[in-house]
Amino acid sequence: MHSGFPALLRGSGAEVSSGPRCCLIGWQHPSGGLPARGGGACREGRSEVLEEPASWSQTWRAVSAGPSPVREVADFQLSVDSLLENNNDHSRPDIQIQAMRLAEKLKCDTVVSEISTGQGTVNFKINRELLTKTVLQQVIEDGSKYGLKSELFSGLPKKRIVVEFSSPNVAKKFHVGHLRSTIIGLLGTGFQLFGYEEKLQSSPLQHLFEVYVQVNKEAADDKNVAKSAHEFFQRLELGDMQALALWQKFRDLSIDEYMRIYQRLGVHFDEYSGESFYREKSQEVLKLLDSKGLLQKTLKGTAVVDLSGNGDPSSVCTVMRSDGTSLYATRDLAAAIDRMEKYNFDKMIYVTDKGQKKHFQQVFQILQIMGYDWAERCQHVPFGVVQGMKTRRGDVTFLEDVLNEIRLRMLQNMASIKTTKELENPEETAEQVGLAALIIQDFRGFLLSDYQFSWDRVFQSRGDTGVFLQYTHARLHSLEETFGCGYLNDFNTACLQEPQSVSILQHLLRFDEVLYRSSQDLQPRHIVSYLLTLSHLAAVAHRTLHVRNSPPEVAGARLHLFRAVRSVLANGMKLLGITPLHLTSRRQLMSQQSPIDTSECFSPKGKCLNSLKLFQNILLKEN
Repeated sequence: MHSGFPALLRGSGAEVSSGPRCCLIGWQHPSGGLPARGGGACREGRSEVLEEPASWSQTWRAVSAGPSPVREVADFQLSVDSLLENNNDHSRPDIQIQAMRLAEKLKCDTVVSEISTGQGTVNFKINRELLTKTVLQQVIEDGSKYGLKSELFSGLPKKRIVVEFSSPNVAKKFHVGHLRSTIIGLLGTGFQLFGYEEKLQSSPLQHLFEVYVQVNKEAADDKNVAKSAHEFFQRLELGDMQALALWQKFRDLSIDEYMRIYQRLGVHFDEYSGESFYREKSQEVLKLLDSKGLLQKTLKGTAVVDLSGNGDPSSVCTVMRSDGTSLYATRDLAAAIDRMEKYNFDKMIYVTDKGQKKHFQQVFQILQIMGYDWAERCQHVPFGVVQGMKTRRGDVTFLEDVLNEIRLRMLQNMASIKTTKELENPEETAEQVGLAALIIQDFRGFLLSDYQFSWDRVFQSRGDTGVFLQYTHARLHSLEETFGCGYLNDFNTACLQEPQSVSILQHLLRFDEVLYRSSQDLQPRHIVSYLLTLSHLAAVAHRTLHVRNSPPEVAGARLHLFRAVRSVLANGMKLLGITPLHLTSRRQLMSQQSPIDTSECFSPKGKCLNSLKLFQNILLKEN
């Protein structure tokens, strides 16, 4: 069952309509939530004021974001203005009069406890006890599937989606997983000149980078080196065994090291296949293009595909060099065709930096020209550039440098804390907190946006950061550890009617809407924003809705609420690639009587100096 208001209404006998003319724009959560699908307009006024929405994009535009001043008096709003036919007609009746007329025709029932009007809106307040029972039961019963069992997803068919991505593009200058032909050639030549087998075996990525930097300098001054690099790649394309063996060694060692790094991130790939994997298949693509009459030779001996259809020289894509070797576009064409044959995908998504936007536009266009209708199922999801990321040793080169820097900074914060020795695995804790901090900073905005990286901002424990999310989850988990599960058998909904409880319940109600929105535009920022808001709401509730020393009935109800928050928080964090932190009951019980020490964590002006000190002291010394 969908957790939104219209779904509650459908089970209550309230006078609503879910007919095909229902306008999706009308329903709006006061806090900026998305309208629920499949219902939501009063039956009596339907023929006068309802009209089908033009599209879902129109729906998104009609929904405002951010907190609402009417939250205390309404759980959902119906915008009359968005439902009126001919809403550009200045002769239509006054909006406020329409809202009042509509409100008069509606009646309260077991679900809707109060109906009122606002500025051009009809406001609905849900029966608080029903809201409490429905939301908490649904969260606990659905567990990790909460939100995904919503009606928003129930009508969507299951699809097979191929996602091509590699390690996060965090200010790296060199990445063997995305070797281009020039780099492959330079590496082959460079390793023969400057490479050491021992260094390659012990630290392949670092050594190959050192070789690349050195041979690149040589190639800039010596044309013979550049020529040798080009010849090496040509030998590779022609199947020379020695060149192939060296490339295979580079690839295998690199993938082994990548897998180790990916494991730190919790990332798993079903298949490893770089563009060089399609060396032979790219020649087949060239033959296919030629057989279709799409391959055109230039005066320089290269081969291009005309994307304009009318011979416009400015609208071509080069797919073959003058020596017959393939290019990046050729190999991506081969990869796309191969993956369609292998997986028969419903959609294929390429996640790369925005600098490759034109490249993928050309690849998709060529596939369409070749007659592959499934090309329209291919999508490029671009991301921006991280600026200003440096470790203490200087410019970042590899993702692993960033991961090591995160762990190092966190461990240095922990070194002087007496409670550090109580942590079972301080390195793992430091890394997981740091990864959460990095992921949240990266996902907070639009993927396409560039942003300035700041280590200080990443490690703040207060505010909208990954450290704050981890802290909130661990704190809520410690509540369950401290008080056990005895309180969680049943609960009295009447004990959760405080404003802080209702705010949390209203927010939990919207989780499916946020998941749906992220699934549509492939932007994780919606989930990030939701989780940060949930954490702030939980922090307020934790300060005011005490479990300790409360009557058993009240304590049990509040534990149910906090358990639901932690469950949804964990679900969202895992979707973002964050591993939620927990505490052991032994450490919790050992430290629960100690006061929280924040003296080392803040400057005289109140600025947080040491986020992990604050994180640990609060986690290990509360409840």
